Amino acid sequence: MQPLAALVFDVDGTLADTERDGHRVAFNRAFDEAGLGWHWDVARYGRLLRVTGGKERIRQYLSEDWPDRLREPGIDERIRALHAAKTRHYVAMLETGAIPLRPGVRRLLEEARAGGLRLAIATTTTPENVTALLKATLGGDGIGWFEVIAAGDVVPAKKPAPDIFHRALQALDLPPAACLAFEDSDNGVRAARGAGLPVIVTTNEYTRDQDFTGALVVLDGFGEPGAPATVLAGAAPVSPYVDVPSLLHWHRMAQGSA
Repeated sequence: MQPLAALVFDVDGTLADTERDGHRVAFNRAFDEAGLGWHWDVARYGRLLRVTGGKERIRQYLSEDWPDRLREPGIDERIRALHAAKTRHYVAMLETGAIPLRPGVRRLLEEARAGGLRLAIATTTTPENVTALLKATLGGDGIGWFEVIAAGDVVPAKKPAPDIFHRALQALDLPPAACLAFEDSDNGVRAARGAGLPVIVTTNEYTRDQDFTGALVVLDGFGEPGAPATVLAGAAPVSPYVDVPSLLHWHRMAQGSA
């Protein structure tokens, strides 16, 4: 049986509720700045989240509402520029402290580090977004908490393809059975499971009704002492919230079912 050695985290929706009041707002600011007259409301952005990757999301929106623009010369460059502007607005929001970590995340990260577990990130968001979030929420040394940050366009295919998890595992030099993945979406579960990783899901407003078949456990969050996590599917944590003993318990369960 493989001992648990590392935790591999998704970012958006998992470490922090970044989507509705973070990325969506930043996209709209970029659209306004470019004079496009586009606006993604909460519901529309929720539908666009079915597509992973910001540039890919813009392309999906164009295919639905402005298909002729996809045939214009230089459209790929304009999409990249628009996405870069969105990233600039998003990072500026993070620097104001507008987007905190989800409850229980910092506590779990600190417990994991104290317990000798290695930390990694596997996400489709840009490296700039990841580093800005970690610095804003964990301080200047927050980036150093994570041994591996696999992010953005460093792999050929984004989630639900498993490529980003394969890259993180390769950098960690660990087998999937020695790790646990943390995700918030069905695409994330499919990606993690495709790489052979057992996965724990913490849902959010946009993902709570998705199909998480294949996950070890599905919860409404990480929980804190005095604010328990609710188990939506799978085995309950050892504590009323997600902590290292609970992770070890779930990891043993995954090993037993392998």
